[in-house]
Amino acid sequence: MPDASCDIGLIGLAVMGQNLVLNMNDHGYKVAVFNRTVSKVDDFLANEAKGTEVVGTHSLEELCKLLKRPRRVMLMVKAGDTIDQMIDHLLPYLEAGDIVIDGGNSLFTDSNRRTKSLADKGILFIGTGVSGGEEGARRGPSIMPGGNPAAWPHVKDIFQAIAAKVDDGTPCCDWVGEDGAGHFVKMVHNGIEYGDMQLICEAYDLLQRGLGLTPDELHDVFAEWNKGELDSYLIEISSLIFAKKDEDGEPIVDKILDTAGQKGTGKWTVMSALDTGQPVTLIGESVFARCLSALKDERIEASKVLNGPAAKAVNPDRAAFIEDVRCALYCSKIISYAQGYMLLKAAAKENGWNLNMGGIALMWRGGCIIRSRFLGKIKAAFDTNPGLENLLLDSFFFSALNEYQPSWRKALVSAVELGVPTPAFSTALAFFDGYRTGRLPANLLQAQRDFFGAHTYERTDKPRGEFFHTNWTGRGGRVSSGTYNA
Repeated sequence: MPDASCDIGLIGLAVMGQNLVLNMNDHGYKVAVFNRTVSKVDDFLANEAKGTEVVGTHSLEELCKLLKRPRRVMLMVKAGDTIDQMIDHLLPYLEAGDIVIDGGNSLFTDSNRRTKSLADKGILFIGTGVSGGEEGARRGPSIMPGGNPAAWPHVKDIFQAIAAKVDDGTPCCDWVGEDGAGHFVKMVHNGIEYGDMQLICEAYDLLQRGLGLTPDELHDVFAEWNKGELDSYLIEISSLIFAKKDEDGEPIVDKILDTAGQKGTGKWTVMSALDTGQPVTLIGESVFARCLSALKDERIEASKVLNGPAAKAVNPDRAAFIEDVRCALYCSKIISYAQGYMLLKAAAKENGWNLNMGGIALMWRGGCIIRSRFLGKIKAAFDTNPGLENLLLDSFFFSALNEYQPSWRKALVSAVELGVPTPAFSTALAFFDGYRTGRLPANLLQAQRDFFGAHTYERTDKPRGEFFHTNWTGRGGRVSSGTYNA
């Protein structure tokens, strides 16, 4: 029988899996690996893992026999049915107290189900988000574990050793919550990532079309922005992208086709927002912007027949225009994160999760795609007030919005005058104006619903929770519709 000397097993040797294995090896953990295409195991050991302590296996049975108890097996395979199939294949070689870890981008409801079904079999399940791409996986990702709390003590040391660290050495990894909480937090992270990327693209489009900035000039602007409030990984890589030249010396960004792809986590975020009734409008617009970009052929045809404003610089003051766009980007980013945290709070209440909101911001401070200086302000807000209802009610954030909103509005006016689409900037400002408004026109909407469907309404001169119906035409009956909230 093989010596059970390995600390953890990992299944799935695509780039993320390989890099996590090498990261674990660097931190003194002995890893056994398996891949369904077993030739990948041998290839990995002969190349990337050459000279390491990594142990290759050619079957799940062999992998499990090499693991110390409780066995820890991490799956880095495609989300969905593949995870369930792999777990089913593993179960005969596991025993009570062993731990299965899903490190892919699984839907949180699947992780809810797997936590419960495996617990019934005596197996502990962890569903963990891993963010940072291939570089993060190799050098230190952000890791967001949730699932069966009994499993956490057995994986904590490994996960926190390989995770990214913030300046004081705190790892960007801590226990998120029960069941699918880890994958939910990763999903919201990815949704916010969609928003950040779309906002940056809108800033780029406004600067390019409003001022005629070249990629080299855009590189300088973004590099400067990265020294201040917008300091972040995505701003940094955008500045580097603008500077990159193709083989002919021309900027490569100008040669990339303007059709965006997506893998679904942004869509899941929007669907969860609809399910919980949270107005996560910016991530929604970011998903739809990608969908619109995919209509390339239709857009080309439309550009031949649909007219817009004559192209001209609407603000000859270059420095002022750039500052307006920067403020629009910063304010919209605040709105995006506030909406994301609204969704986290609603999901925690609905699922009975005890989410550490400030801790989540800390986990996102390093290693992950949305890492930024800005996240430290979110952690500080929840440290000051753990029960904070909304980020926009924190003094740092409402002060920034109040100070910058004139520039934010100017940027959007410029976009309208230029005919530059800014769906994320625009919906962020619309949300801001809606959230700060004590009385919205939904009173008319409720009157309309009551008029055509007898759906009832509440009154301003009566206590909340009392519902009324008006016979608007004189021909209606006294019976009202049942009430429900969609």
